[in-house]
Amino acid sequence: MANEAHPCPCDIGHKIEYGGMGREVQVEHIQAYVTKPPFDTGKAVIVIQDIFGWQLPNTRYMADMIAGNGYTTIVPDFFVGQEPWHPSGDWSTFPEWLKTRDARKIDKEVDAVLKYLKQQCHAQKIGAVGFCWGGVAVHHVMMKYPEFRAGVSVYGIVKDSEDVHSLKNPTLFIFAENDAVIPLEQVSLLTQKLKKHCKVEYQIKTFSGQTHGFVHRKREDCSAEDKPYIDEARRNLLEWLHKYV
Repeated sequence: MANEAHPCPCDIGHKIEYGGMGREVQVEHIQAYVTKPPFDTGKAVIVIQDIFGWQLPNTRYMADMIAGNGYTTIVPDFFVGQEPWHPSGDWSTFPEWLKTRDARKIDKEVDAVLKYLKQQCHAQKIGAVGFCWGGVAVHHVMMKYPEFRAGVSVYGIVKDSEDVHSLKNPTLFIFAENDAVIPLEQVSLLTQKLKKHCKVEYQIKTFSGQTHGFVHRKREDCSAEDKPYIDEARRNLLEWLHKYV
């Protein structure tokens, strides 16, 4: 496994060596990675990438893990052919790079993927899971698409805005205590707003001592102290899907 450690919090973790169990397909105007479960359940999960793109082995590993638990999983290229962020990139240019990849402007891609899952995969119940950039995207679709059964937003940046609480579907939020990208004050504000306004089921979990990326970008063997938290977060993710999708 190659270590890509970098001072920027978005790049804490490792790129794992993993080939994947699925296959790449074309879904209208976008490419996607699809993995089928051992048996058809009529359930599917859209897995949304982080800044390192839809081909990151870590994300495909997570998609295959979810598929192994009974879901057709699909990892679409939500950057639509644009280059993902590279670990060796100049972080001073990152804000400009990010402006061209808005996690809240993905409706055209979501619509295409939903159509594919329903027509080609015969999915009747659909959920969404996203990491980092994808966590923001999941938060967006949970507020816009009633047809999703549930979502899991994993360290998706939460900003102070008026609509963060208007969820239409049960949503699990997973955060890390030592996340320099997402201060605990933002998590606290989200908690307050959801408690006051949200009308659907939700849960917010903050994992002690963990950093941004811990669920999918830390090697499971990286440290005996981290492994229980990684395992618990992944278990919680699956439990949420099993409960609501």
